Amino acid sequence: MPDHSTAYIGTAFVTGVCLALAYQELSRPRHEDNEPELTSPKNGTRAGPPSIVEGIEGCIGNTPLFRIKSLSDETGCEILGKAEFLNGAGQSSKDRVALSMIEIAEEQGLLTPHSGDTIYEGTSGSTGISLATLARAKGYLAHICLPSDQAIEKSDLLLKLGAIVDRVPPAPIVEKDNFVNRARALAKTHTASSGTPSASSASAEGQSDPPAGHEPMTRGRGFFADQFENEANWRAHYEGTGPELYAQCGGRLDAFVAGAGTGGTISGVARFLKPLLPSLNVVLADPQGSGLFNRVVYGVMFDVKEREGTRRRPQVDTIVEGIGINRVTANFEAGKEMIDDAVRVTDAQALAMARWLVEKDGIFIGSSSAVNCVAAVKTARRLGPGHRIVTVLSDSGSRHLSKFWAKAGDVGGAVDTKLEDVMNAQDEDFH
Repeated sequence: MPDHSTAYIGTAFVTGVCLALAYQELSRPRHEDNEPELTSPKNGTRAGPPSIVEGIEGCIGNTPLFRIKSLSDETGCEILGKAEFLNGAGQSSKDRVALSMIEIAEEQGLLTPHSGDTIYEGTSGSTGISLATLARAKGYLAHICLPSDQAIEKSDLLLKLGAIVDRVPPAPIVEKDNFVNRARALAKTHTASSGTPSASSASAEGQSDPPAGHEPMTRGRGFFADQFENEANWRAHYEGTGPELYAQCGGRLDAFVAGAGTGGTISGVARFLKPLLPSLNVVLADPQGSGLFNRVVYGVMFDVKEREGTRRRPQVDTIVEGIGINRVTANFEAGKEMIDDAVRVTDAQALAMARWLVEKDGIFIGSSSAVNCVAAVKTARRLGPGHRIVTVLSDSGSRHLSKFWAKAGDVGGAVDTKLEDVMNAQDEDFH
């Protein structure tokens, strides 16, 4: 009689595997048809590989949230960074804002694709880069005004993206030559000209007559994006960033730390998370020279660097770009009452933190992200070990090479910086 024991054993093994897989499938939570797993409100955050999306604008949002290992290990808290530099259009958190402002303007009939409409904006760089990218993707032109003391690589990139660029001498917001006021005025003039190109186009930096066969689109209206006052800004974070963080953290986070330039990020995220997590600590990260720290802590917009008689000084006294301001915008006002605390960060601390994150984690970030990380450490130390703190990594250090990173210097090879060296950094450390 033949020996069938080997065949029986093999059959039993295969049957067991199939039964186990079937039980696992039956035990899995069921979802409605076409409903993605791990969904969050508005944005559809889900597990697994991303699906095919429509155009570059489909690559915005759903950015990773990751544990910053060195800071978490040093503080005993879980410090998480929202990787906004991985947004797929302009590679910063401003992609969300730019897309929101454009889409709402289209809904309101203020912009029409491929009609020759031009988007105007006054920006320190990142919003302009996002607008210039999305303008091309959606059938518009872009005209960007930015202060002339911003890193030169920002305006270089804007020109490569086909935007008209005005580098404007720094001036207070109360003066008509301020970069924001200039953008507003140009948009108004453009619209009033009924399709005639604005006079600034011919003299804008880096522009020349287009080559034959590459004539620009017919000039339509001028639209001033107005990121500082446009509520589409905070709504982008209320509908996107906030829900993503809630889903990624499983509803468990103790503090959210972010800087404010326009104020859209901190307001939008706070407005979404606070009703769900009433005990959440929302912390403003503010660079030196900005008045927002005192606005949150003391209720008064004043900074020691703006003593009596110097209130019309032209620029916030910091090397940090993208956050820090000496007025309360509509977007900041939208969430101001939900901000619990503020942390002041010096330029020296931001520079030292940027170097630390490269040395310890291989994370290469810009100036505002470095400020956020210093404030996250200070918040972790105040709350004590065991808490979860989320902050925003707004953009890469690659658009800060000629200014912030030029001062930070090269990290070097074998170094062993201590976190206390970062937190106690002084200006003379970078001379």
